[in-house]
Amino acid sequence: MGAPLSAWLVFPLVLGGAMGAGFALMPHLGPPLTVALCEGTAAIVILVCERRWPFRAEWNRSHGDLRTDILHVLVSGIGVTNLVKPLATAAGVALAGWLSGLLGAGLWPGQWPLPAQLALALVAVELPQYWLHRWQHEHDFLWRFHAVHHSAPRLYWLNAARFHPVDLALLYAVGYVPLVAVGAGAELIAHFALFDAVFGMLQHCNVEIRLGPLNRVFSMAEPHRWHHSRTLAEANTNYGSNLIVWDLVFGTFFLPSGRRPPQNIGISDMPDFPAGYLAQLASPFSWKRLARDGLARP
Repeated sequence: MGAPLSAWLVFPLVLGGAMGAGFALMPHLGPPLTVALCEGTAAIVILVCERRWPFRAEWNRSHGDLRTDILHVLVSGIGVTNLVKPLATAAGVALAGWLSGLLGAGLWPGQWPLPAQLALALVAVELPQYWLHRWQHEHDFLWRFHAVHHSAPRLYWLNAARFHPVDLALLYAVGYVPLVAVGAGAELIAHFALFDAVFGMLQHCNVEIRLGPLNRVFSMAEPHRWHHSRTLAEANTNYGSNLIVWDLVFGTFFLPSGRRPPQNIGISDMPDFPAGYLAQLASPFSWKRLARDGLARP
């Protein structure tokens, strides 16, 4: 039985609608208000879609994780974002000045139309984010922070913000510092932030989403659900944040045909990973004790 029409329409309508509204409103409302308005509206639409067309009905039921995820949204999704992005921008400006003096000109094609600049930014930023994400799975010191994200017992839109603050700060650093350093403007950075936020909610949402051949372009929900598998060989794949291009290049793309992603997700070797918010914040700093209790990196 084929997928319903809604499965093919949710991604282009939600992401396209948010970005289209962003391009239309930003000249009038400014970046902060536009991003907040478009991101908030997209979150509401996705929440409604989760109730109407769930990928797994049981994922719409709280698994004792709602309070923890709300705190992650407030601290990481809002607090860390508003703290780290200005710092990343400041570091990028410093690097931009050095590069401009070295090369005698900015590197960013600011004369291009904004949609074209956004497409270039997504491809350029994806490479350092790919390697950071891959190293987070391959190196114990980074994994102990990233494990918080993989501790989610289900996938739904709030998981997009389930990150340890240190983990999220690293992700923003490798994403925003290079863009600012090569001369990307404030308006382009705002559009990139909007795309990144809405895409992340769609990537983790509990909605039946189909992209077909475009799964080899976007790192959307279908491949990303395998990334949250308890099986190591399946989880250590699909590292792309927004695009899947570097997974294809480096051989880490995984999307088996004829199989549905697992219902039970999380960390196979860490079934007792802390579920509370404060305990998750402390987990990287008590890793040796957790290991002694029989917990190990997958």
